[in-house]
Amino acid sequence: MTVLLQLLFQGVGIGAVYALVALGFVLIYRATNVVNFAQGQFAVVGAYGMVVTTADLGLPYWLGILITLAVMALFGALFNLGVYYPLRNRSFLPVVISTIGASIFITNIILGVYGPEPSMLAPMLDAPGISLGNLFLDAQYLTIIAVTLALVALQYLFFEHTLLGKRMQAVSQDKEMASLLGIKVGWMIMLTFIYSAMLGGIAGILVAPILFVSVGLGGQIALKAFAATIIGGFGDVPGAIVGGIAIGVIETFGAYYISVPYKDAFAFIVLFAFLLLRPSGLFGEKVSQKA
Repeated sequence: MTVLLQLLFQGVGIGAVYALVALGFVLIYRATNVVNFAQGQFAVVGAYGMVVTTADLGLPYWLGILITLAVMALFGALFNLGVYYPLRNRSFLPVVISTIGASIFITNIILGVYGPEPSMLAPMLDAPGISLGNLFLDAQYLTIIAVTLALVALQYLFFEHTLLGKRMQAVSQDKEMASLLGIKVGWMIMLTFIYSAMLGGIAGILVAPILFVSVGLGGQIALKAFAATIIGGFGDVPGAIVGGIAIGVIETFGAYYISVPYKDAFAFIVLFAFLLLRPSGLFGEKVSQKA
């Protein structure tokens, strides 16, 4: 039982990171009807932002987080203006290709500056963790779970109980109707990109002390987060959260009981099963079409 609880704790911790990135996928998709395949690179930029501010410049951890989040907000705005906005009136495919190109561009910029060698980032908390009998709760995993829960709660309050949040929801549901009601659609989409970039940055900040910070980190997280959005139901916010945690738990148990080298494959086996048996996902609506 102790082993099961330990694996479940670690799986929920890493799954919470996937959930944050998956949430960014969902928010941008709902606002623009486009999949942002550079979402994983947002996490890489956030992780390297912490490396620059804390490891290279020697700034305090809390200040590094504030500076990194500010940079991510600016990065999200520039991404919107440079990648999405010029193609906003084009079809789905050119915008998707643009996000893929942006992902490659970001990867090569980081590779040119830092090289292929991974970097290390110190944990947020000095304390190692909490021991409950034979069960050890690592402080970094506790931090990840706590921050994710706080962000989910704040997001719920923002979207359900603030005028700005309701406007952003209106744009995600029907941009034309929202525009007719006087809502500035362009600004709402801009805010969505900013928020999504900050979510990705937070995910990178949280996971950096657990995994090595490298250019490959973004692709690893993004693929599993994308799988999480499909498992949960593409475009569904609760589905992204549940799907992300499910992916983390599945790969953790699969690595322990089956094979560590193939742990990345388990999430995609489950994804393949969902595409065959329930393509709408756990929370997605079934859509019927006439023959």
